[in-house]
Amino acid sequence: MSKLEIKNLHVSVGTQDGPKPILKGVDLTINSGEIHAIMGPNGSGKSTLAYAIAGHPNYEVTDGEILLDGENVLEMEVDERARAGVFLAMQYPVEVSGVSVSNFLRTAKTAIDGQAPPLRTWVKDMNTAMEGLRMGTDFAQRDVNTGFSGGEKKRHEILQMQLLRPRFAILDETDSGLDVDALRIVGEGVNAAQAETGAGIVLITHYTRVLQHIKPDFVHVFVNGRIAEEGGPELADRLEAEGYDRFLQAV
Repeated sequence: MSKLEIKNLHVSVGTQDGPKPILKGVDLTINSGEIHAIMGPNGSGKSTLAYAIAGHPNYEVTDGEILLDGENVLEMEVDERARAGVFLAMQYPVEVSGVSVSNFLRTAKTAIDGQAPPLRTWVKDMNTAMEGLRMGTDFAQRDVNTGFSGGEKKRHEILQMQLLRPRFAILDETDSGLDVDALRIVGEGVNAAQAETGAGIVLITHYTRVLQHIKPDFVHVFVNGRIAEEGGPELADRLEAEGYDRFLQAV
């Protein structure tokens, strides 16, 4: 059992006018096997939380702690966080021309595990994972995210999650830009990865439609850089019916 603890987290982002505070004291604990949905309106700090955990250099933690099984994540470099078991599926994945998906994933797996996976086993595992995500076998030879559709980019993120087997996965608006079929496939992929690894998952989203496929244990509503309300899956249903107006009026 692993635990990711976020304590009194304050984060600022650099702007032309100087640092702008975004997170203003966030407390959140995620245990292995749990799914936490982070919901809220635009600009509420949801993605800032994801980037702060992953170690994005543009996001400065000005107060608070992030602990992974008691170890201070904030003292780790980005690659050290990945090796420790923290995974970020980005809202806008970066294109990497000249590097195939297969080479990219095997290199990442080698960096995390400290040794290269046996080639025959690796090819089998990758093909099995791609088949589950409805990816053709030629996908492995394509350049990373280059020319990918929105759905292909998101499936590639989940493919990484399945093969790299993180302890905690932060999925930043994985449902963004997906049609109905792609959303279902991505949801099934996340569920399969979690069932196999027992990972804790932080699912950042504006909408409840992804929660029809990935069932949260807990729902947290972010407003103005803070958690305004917490609850179970029923809170997502209430948000679907009422929206965020009652939170925004109270700000």
